[in-house]
Amino acid sequence: MATSFHFEHLLDFTPGQADEILRTIPAHPGVFALCGARQEDAPYLTKTADLRRRMRRLLDPPESQSKRLNLREKVARIEYCVTGSAFESSLVLYQATATHFGYTEARRRLKLHTPYFLRMTMENPFPRVYSTNKLSKRGLALMYGPFPSRLAAERYCDAVLDLFKLRRCYEDLAPYPDHPGCVYGEMNKCIEPCKQACSPAEYAAEAEAVKKFFDTRGESMIIEIGLAREEASSAMKFEKAAALHAQWQKVKAAQALADWIVRPIPKLKAIIVQTAAQEKEHAEQAALFLLNGGCILGPERLSTLGVRAVREQTSVGSSLFAQPLMLQAVPLEGAATDTSGASDSPEARAAHVLSLLEALAEPSSDLALLSDHLSLLRRWYYRPEKQRNGEIFFPNEDGGDKGAWPIRKILRGAARMVLGDPKPKAETQRDAAKEAAKGIKTKILHEGRPDVERVVPVLPKNR
Repeated sequence: MATSFHFEHLLDFTPGQADEILRTIPAHPGVFALCGARQEDAPYLTKTADLRRRMRRLLDPPESQSKRLNLREKVARIEYCVTGSAFESSLVLYQATATHFGYTEARRRLKLHTPYFLRMTMENPFPRVYSTNKLSKRGLALMYGPFPSRLAAERYCDAVLDLFKLRRCYEDLAPYPDHPGCVYGEMNKCIEPCKQACSPAEYAAEAEAVKKFFDTRGESMIIEIGLAREEASSAMKFEKAAALHAQWQKVKAAQALADWIVRPIPKLKAIIVQTAAQEKEHAEQAALFLLNGGCILGPERLSTLGVRAVREQTSVGSSLFAQPLMLQAVPLEGAATDTSGASDSPEARAAHVLSLLEALAEPSSDLALLSDHLSLLRRWYYRPEKQRNGEIFFPNEDGGDKGAWPIRKILRGAARMVLGDPKPKAETQRDAAKEAAKGIKTKILHEGRPDVERVVPVLPKNR
């Protein structure tokens, strides 16, 4: 088998007790397998938004002359697990399919295709950049992506190469002075190493500049041009400053063609936050997945206890009230830690969960597994924002804690997954409250004297 996977729940099935058995299955999203009596029989394997309803369709008594698939007389065992999100369901379904049928069949059934990357051939004497969806162990460190499509990768590649003069031809160069060259050399978009118009050191420096642009997603060039523009403006060289500003805008336009996730495959590292499976013992928890070098690990559950979403207090609102707050619990005597051994502090719990995920992280040498995980990542990440459930967080790339996880941002994301986004509170109808308060009197005893009355206005509940 390609990988090891086991479902969390297993039930023996008999047609006579179908209704009783199906009643015990939760009506939650999940992945299930309907297995026959013989081990060699291939299971019916799928994901669904409602486990109980989907199994009833397959296992209830068939209707007369119905063309709907019915497996009531062929199933001897039900295996299933509850999931909290479409992302987790896709990952679990892939793992289960790979276990039962192997990588090739899992790839075919789930229609997984390796996403496109930009490959830079720095090992070549005259490096070039091209788009590809073929993974190779030797070139993983110089493959930038993933992109949503081949067109998106090529568009970004052309925009970046327009900023430099790297060659775009596909031939294995054997430079000589009488080489015919190409149209890019005629348009002054290539320094023409084929004609020996530049030295190998000059071409290597140009290739290194392109690599630096990809590594920093254009920030190195943005900063360099910005400083030069400010210097020219301070020196009253406005024509030069205008030219630098136009170049700066061109770089920004090229930079915008690549999403934030585009980076070398070994540096594809992030935390993906999803809703956790709805189970009573795991209430108020989010599911965390680790993206490590393109492979997806997890999930691990993160409790949002002590992290609450505060609603807007005014119609104008404030970012302080729009974001969840961290509330550290005050433990009773002798109860300083929770059952997992982590501190009651939300930050400490998040750090503990992240350490558990990183302990599972090992560099994978299986290109088939890497390709499939990258395909699942691309399928989830490049969905329209309104259809993409969950959030993704990358390690810090600047400051003193470079490479560390943004724990507070991850906690806020987990709170949004569990509690939902804070919503503005309805505006209080003050005029209606004043009208309702008129004429309402309540007799109360004041300092033991029954002859004293005090008017107590009764405000609406939304106050």
